Amino acid sequence: MNLLSTIEGSMLEGFFPKGWDLARIDACCDHAPEEATDPQPFWNPEFAPVPCDAVADLDVLMGHEIALEIANARRDGRQLAMILPVGPMGLYRWVVYFLRSWGVSADHVHGLNMDEWADAEGNTLPGDTPGSFQRAMEDAFYGPLGDLTVPPAQRHFATREALPGYADEIARLRAQGARLIVVYGIGRVFHIAFWEPHFAGEFASADEWRAQTHRLGARLHPLTIEQNAITSFRSRTTRVPAYANTIGPGLFLQADRAIGGADGALGRGMMWQGMSLWVTLRYAPDIWVPSSHMPTLPGRLFYLRELAGPLEPDVH
Repeated sequence: MNLLSTIEGSMLEGFFPKGWDLARIDACCDHAPEEATDPQPFWNPEFAPVPCDAVADLDVLMGHEIALEIANARRDGRQLAMILPVGPMGLYRWVVYFLRSWGVSADHVHGLNMDEWADAEGNTLPGDTPGSFQRAMEDAFYGPLGDLTVPPAQRHFATREALPGYADEIARLRAQGARLIVVYGIGRVFHIAFWEPHFAGEFASADEWRAQTHRLGARLHPLTIEQNAITSFRSRTTRVPAYANTIGPGLFLQADRAIGGADGALGRGMMWQGMSLWVTLRYAPDIWVPSSHMPTLPGRLFYLRELAGPLEPDVH
């Protein structure tokens, strides 16, 4: 007896994105933890999942990976475009630590925040509002870098005015030889940024889906709302906006390298991200499962080891 055998007639019938194969999702999770790193046929040869024993380890390793990209671009005399998330967040402390320790300036970096809370028209709160992604980035990354920081004119946030210009800005930088690095987390419903799975139903083909660079006032799935209530709003669902501005696959799938993080454990054996991790690694690319495309890109996905399971009920 499980969801698959009892969903008919329940309040969850029709709740999940219609393109999801729930049996296939379940099968992705039916593996031993050590199998999470087994390469799959659809993975990029330069993609690798990296297990971490603790969140503190993940933060250091992921922060070092990002700082190294910044340092290498500076060594090579190249501009660096970085699509950046607000979550995971602990990594930014270590990006700052490494860059300051090495004395490496980030004035060649162009930071593009991947998303921001919004209303249905794409209007966002002022950037200095507590809870805004812009405020989080200024407090965790740009501010602590001090005199080594990214110049304000090279910090881009996903506002109604700025987000539509991301594609042109990235194209301009790449024409000058810049690399594009995408840093990402994975959503409960397998989103990247706030590019939700149900958007797939709007497009006639995978190519059309892959061409989408952004969306203003993206309608969020209820599970995304609850994920953020738990992880960012101290369980207060009523404080979570129902819409967001977000980049789309037309940008995040351009990455020369992608650096991901999955740290969604809640303590006492509870978690919200185990299924998200396994589906990302095993589902195979599908427009209804945005994160399933990330293993097709070069890069690393750092994950908290306990998220790999086994994803079975506790026995007491």
